[in-house]
Amino acid sequence: MLDIKLIREQTEMVKDGLQKRHMETDIVDEIITLDERRRALILDVESKKAERNQVSKQIGKMKEKAEREEKISSMRTLGDEIAALDEELKGVEASLNSQVATLPNIPDADVPIGIDDKDNIVIRTVGEQKTFNFEPKPHWDLGPELGIIDFDAGVKLSGSRFYVLEGAGARLQRALIFWMLDLHIRQGYQEVYPPWMVREEVMFASGQLPKFEDNLYHDHQDDFWWVPTAEVPLTGMLMGEVIEEAELPLNLTAYTACFRREKMSAGRDVRGMKRGHQFDKVEMYKYCLPENAEQELDNMVADACATAEELGLTYRVLLQSTGDLSFGSHKTYDVEVWAPGVQEWLEVSSVSNIGQFQARRANIKYRPSDGSALQFVNTLNGSGLGLPRTFIAVLENYQQADGSIVIPEVLRPLMGGIEVIRK
Repeated sequence: MLDIKLIREQTEMVKDGLQKRHMETDIVDEIITLDERRRALILDVESKKAERNQVSKQIGKMKEKAEREEKISSMRTLGDEIAALDEELKGVEASLNSQVATLPNIPDADVPIGIDDKDNIVIRTVGEQKTFNFEPKPHWDLGPELGIIDFDAGVKLSGSRFYVLEGAGARLQRALIFWMLDLHIRQGYQEVYPPWMVREEVMFASGQLPKFEDNLYHDHQDDFWWVPTAEVPLTGMLMGEVIEEAELPLNLTAYTACFRREKMSAGRDVRGMKRGHQFDKVEMYKYCLPENAEQELDNMVADACATAEELGLTYRVLLQSTGDLSFGSHKTYDVEVWAPGVQEWLEVSSVSNIGQFQARRANIKYRPSDGSALQFVNTLNGSGLGLPRTFIAVLENYQQADGSIVIPEVLRPLMGGIEVIRK
C-alpha cells in the first residue's frame, strides 16, 4: 500500500507511476479529495470535542439552574453534531482506505517502460541452448511415454489443467522440492512450513486482495483462502509485529502447493503442464532495511540463478517492463530456463523488490538500533524455483535418444538409486 503522505505530497510522481503502468490517474485525484475531506472532518470533530470538554467544565461551576440547563441543551445539540461528523468521518476513511488499497506499487526508475512481457529486457544469458542429434520431444510426449505423467487421470479427477505424476515422476518432483529447500538453507535461508490456507486479512496484507479476488480459491464456509504462493503466509507471519534492526535481514524459504484460477491466462499454455490451477513452488522471502533492498534483490536473483545453474540448465535473466510488473512490485527480475522440447524460455522465478508496499498493508515495522522512531521494513520475494516448469526443463534437457531421462547429479541422492528414468 502506498503512503497517503506520498500521494498527498508527491501527487505527480504517483500519477507518473500509474501512467507507466498504463493506468488512468483519475483515482489519484479522488484520493486527494477524500484525504482533504478526512482531514477537514478531523479538525472539525476535534474542535467541537474540545469545545464540549471546555463547556462541560464550565457547567460544573454554574450556580444558576436556567443557565446550566441552557448549556446542557446546547451540548446535546453539539453532541449530535459530533456523532454525525464521526459517522461521516468513518465513511470517508473507509472509502479512502478502499481507494488507496487499489493503487499498485510505483515502478523503480530503472524499470523499462513497456506494454507487456515482450518489452522485458534480457540482462544476461548463461549457458548454451542444448543441441541434440535427434529431435527432442516436448514433455507432453516424454512423460506419458515413460509412464510418469498422466494427463488423462488429471482431467478425470479434476478437469482441464490438472495432471497426475506417477512413479519416478512423482519422486523427481519431490526430489526437486527437497533439494531446492536444502540449497536455500545452505544459502542462508530459514525453512518455514506454513499453512496453505489463510485468513482474508493475510491475503490483503500480501497484496492479493482485493486486486486478485477472482483468481483466488476461497472456502466460503470457513472463510479460508487457499494460498496462490508461499509469499502470502510468509508476509502474514509477522503481521502487526516489530522486528529489531539487528535481526535484519531475515531470510525465509518455504515450500507450498499453490492454487490459482488462472483466469488471467485463459487460452495461454493450454497444452502440457506449464500452467495449472494447482502447482508446487519453493519460495524465497526477505525482510530487510530499506537502504539495503537493492543489494538484497541482487542477492536473491543470484540465489535463484544458482538453483538453475546447479541443475545444469541454461538460463537467462530479464528485467521486467512496467507492462509486466506485478501489482505489488517496485522492481522485478525474471529467471527463465530453456526447454528444448517445447522450444521456449520458461519463467521459473520472478524475483521482486516490494519496497514497503506489503509492510504498510501488514503493519510490519523494525526498531532502529539508534532508538529512533519505528520504520516499515522492506520485503522481497522470489521463486526458488517454481514447478512444474523446472520439472519440464529437467525432462526436456536431460532426455536421451531412446526416450529415457538422465537424472541430474544433484538430485540423485534423493532418487533412491534411480539415475535414469526408462520405459
